Amino acid sequence: MRTVRTAAIAAITISTLALAACSSGDPDSESSDTPTTATASSSEPTAAAGGLGTEVTVVTHDSFAVPDDVLAAFEEDSGLKVTFVAPGDGGTLVNQLILTKDAPLGDVVFGVDNTFASRAIDEDVFADYASSAPAAAQAAQYAVPDSAALTAIDFSDVCLNVDNSWFEANDVAVPAALDDLLKPEYKGLLSVTNPATSSPGLAFLLATISAEGDGWQDYWTALNDNDLRVTSSWSDTYYTDFSAPNYGGDYPIVLSYASSPPYEAGEDGTTPTSALLDTCFRQVEYAGVLNGAKNPAAGQAVVDWMLSDDFQASIPENMYVYPVSTSVAIPASWEESAPLATTPWTLTPAEITANRDDWIQQWTDIVTP
Repeated sequence: MRTVRTAAIAAITISTLALAACSSGDPDSESSDTPTTATASSSEPTAAAGGLGTEVTVVTHDSFAVPDDVLAAFEEDSGLKVTFVAPGDGGTLVNQLILTKDAPLGDVVFGVDNTFASRAIDEDVFADYASSAPAAAQAAQYAVPDSAALTAIDFSDVCLNVDNSWFEANDVAVPAALDDLLKPEYKGLLSVTNPATSSPGLAFLLATISAEGDGWQDYWTALNDNDLRVTSSWSDTYYTDFSAPNYGGDYPIVLSYASSPPYEAGEDGTTPTSALLDTCFRQVEYAGVLNGAKNPAAGQAVVDWMLSDDFQASIPENMYVYPVSTSVAIPASWEESAPLATTPWTLTPAEITANRDDWIQQWTDIVTP
């Protein structure tokens, strides 16, 4: 999901992917054979319930972030030691989940989004779970149709972001819409991510398909001819390519989120970047317990924790996305500097499921032959 997000998981021990894959088949598990539902409260997210064991492994994308104190409180309340495995961006995450489904990388996953969710569900990666945590009712509105495998945790709009100072300094008008990007004055100014490996990249591809309809292939051909840059991950596009003051790259238009600009605010509160709200696609990020998990009960407890008030309240200022809970406060500055799109581009889950792989292949043939 995400939303400028931190590039690394601060102060959290990250297990290597290889070690996680090797250890996933270890029969020495302390979990209960029968998963139990842990009910969360706002003050004690997953207070220790029988059968949770002592360890849980969370598989996530490489932009996940949670404050140390929120994590420590969960570990104390639940009695669990949490280890995180981060194989890559959202698209890479789903690919790895599918490749390792017979020897899962952990117990629970965070960060599968609505553009890739049906692929993982169709591959039977997740076990069904219905949380009774505080924000479960709000999360239900984002549920994947006809599935109980994933629980919504946050949402935001994937949008193009611009470096306002670059446009001012170069006396170039800020583009307003997708079609503007085809104009010669924006040649060589745009960096986006690959939809085959990046969930924001796929979200942006879906936005263009929604906007351009049957002509989307011609749109991407023209965009590519206008010296488009493509990276493998959101962090490469944002942290390396963006010309915004904090990064100093060469591209004043990059793919990120509508809620990214507050992350760039200076001491005076002004934001040097802004999101182009006519380019947005609504993204939802989910958590789910893995089929074949060593400790499924602990995986369920993590889902409950992520719906608790403590975790939900930490989301905006750590992952720069919107929590699904309506009972936690959103930073006041977001109303002005991180508004959601009023009419984001959308496609139905059925359309995405039926066409996603073909659309990605067509995009690949056009942009990276």
